[in-house]
Amino acid sequence: MQKKPVLLTGASGALGRMLARELGAAGYTLRLTDISPFPDPLPAGAKFVRADLNEALAIVRQAEGCGTILHFGGNATEQPFETIIEPNIRGLYHIYEAARREGARLVFASSNHTIGFHERPKGNEAKLDFDCQFRPDGYYGLSKVYGELMGRLYWDKHGVENVNVRIGSCTPKPMNARALSTWLSYPDLARMMIRCIEAERVGHSVIWGASNNPATFWGKDHRDRIGWQPQDNAEDYRAEIEGKVSGDPVEERYQGGFYTPIEYSRKGGFSPRDAFDLD
Repeated sequence: MQKKPVLLTGASGALGRMLARELGAAGYTLRLTDISPFPDPLPAGAKFVRADLNEALAIVRQAEGCGTILHFGGNATEQPFETIIEPNIRGLYHIYEAARREGARLVFASSNHTIGFHERPKGNEAKLDFDCQFRPDGYYGLSKVYGELMGRLYWDKHGVENVNVRIGSCTPKPMNARALSTWLSYPDLARMMIRCIEAERVGHSVIWGASNNPATFWGKDHRDRIGWQPQDNAEDYRAEIEGKVSGDPVEERYQGGFYTPIEYSRKGGFSPRDAFDLD
């Protein structure tokens, strides 16, 4: 087990709280940070400090001596551009600079919303591989594209190892029919983070953040580099959720789900491909 502390940003969010609990129970020394107070009892040996991602010095101080940074901080939903830009773009730069300074591995909580305007596959249509074209479905997804490209830059230029996890629908259980393809269970995410920390070498990696769902939208990725295989399966909930659809034709057409219709103003239908056979 890695002896250096692990820094977890966004520790007060739903995923951060779960990871703090699970990683603490697994014996990791944790440094937790968030702009909001940590609402739970601290795991044994963990320390929490309130910090803003926009404050470079505060981030550098929290990262000192850490071997891995799990970056789950920033705005986690679709927001106006001006709300997204500070924590998700400027704040991420501070995180990467801290990782470069400390020689730490960075695990970036990316999102399926980086590719949200790809259509959902039908029948035997090919699934998306990790190197597919980015097609973000909003400003939040766009910020995650930026984050993945920053990881590419910092690996190529500075040798900062990074794992970019395109999280699907990470909830205690799948909530609707789309989640039959996108669901990532809490235990599968926790097991993935342990492998991200412990893997010998990861380079610049991209992993689809979904459980072992037969209906998945997604194909090849770099999970073998960290030695992770999901164990849970959304099919266990099919009878409960397969009828839960939105009825919105945009939401149901594209992989990004309910993010895709937000401020959607295209006139006369869907993407240009429908009219002009263009991507």
